[in-house]
Amino acid sequence: MSAPTTTTAASLPTAPTTATAPPTHTDEKSDAVTAPVASPADTAQTYRLTQLESLESEAIHIIREVVAEFERPVLLFSGGKDSVVMLHLATKAFWPAPVPFPLLHVDTGHNFPEVLAYRDATVARLGARLEVASVQDYLDDGRLLERADGTRNPLQTQPLLDAITGHKFDAVFGGGRRDEEKARAKERVISLRDEFGQWDPRNQRPELWNLYNGRHRPGEHVRAFPLSNWTELDIWRYIAAEKIDLPSLYYAHEREVFERDGMLLAVGPYSQPRNDAEAANVRTETVRYRTVGDMSCTGAVESDSYTVDDVITEVAATRITERGATRADDRISEAAMEDRKKEGYF
Repeated sequence: MSAPTTTTAASLPTAPTTATAPPTHTDEKSDAVTAPVASPADTAQTYRLTQLESLESEAIHIIREVVAEFERPVLLFSGGKDSVVMLHLATKAFWPAPVPFPLLHVDTGHNFPEVLAYRDATVARLGARLEVASVQDYLDDGRLLERADGTRNPLQTQPLLDAITGHKFDAVFGGGRRDEEKARAKERVISLRDEFGQWDPRNQRPELWNLYNGRHRPGEHVRAFPLSNWTELDIWRYIAAEKIDLPSLYYAHEREVFERDGMLLAVGPYSQPRNDAEAANVRTETVRYRTVGDMSCTGAVESDSYTVDDVITEVAATRITERGATRADDRISEAAMEDRKKEGYF
């Protein structure tokens, strides 16, 4: 018996250009004319995804693919907007089941209190398991030394790699996007790390037709980036569409700040003016944060965007990425991010 044929929308006949009466059916016994018979073209429906729906579908596909292919995945979750969106996508990918992997946060000890409170509330709401790798623990026992500039973001690499090794994670979800920074623009969706957790930008696998190669040897792992093709504007439009809550510092609020290297840093326990010029410049401004990292290296931007719609309008008009505008750790050198990624950073 031959296999049944399947009619697709693409193979259906096109509707005639001139108006014609639909075919009717006549009962030979009664000569009664029944209702017109609808053609397949009349009943076929076309469904198109919007840009955000396409990005969401791609991200969920990547998350499910990684979970199906790897034994012990983990999701990096700091409470920042990208990790929040990534966790939201993971929740949708497996709903109504719980997220089938733990969350990992590398805590510098200099995080914004609002972000830590949001992190803990989200973990409790979802009933997720959170693993915390503490930079402070490494400083206390001498495995790491405090940097002269006071920033701890570059110190996250060793605790991250040790957590991956200790828990035997073989796939790590990250919220990196290609529009953020040129080193991240080079990276594949599924990015191989060697047995030392290092990344070789000259040895990357092709990803044709959305086929992802997760093969790795014992001791190696991969980083997976479901948001690779998203932009900052896409993130905010998705937050608006899905009504996702964020830490309050992403919206305009008053904060005491001072200026350093063209950035507004918050006055706090981990970021203080270093000289008289900075101290004389301390003032209260209406600001918000475009990205969240270590308090000592993350700058605010002057803003009156109090709502999601306000932020979308603001981001649509900007021409500088959030990391380029507000992250001092990316200004250490021209290749600061790439150098850290080669060592095993996010």
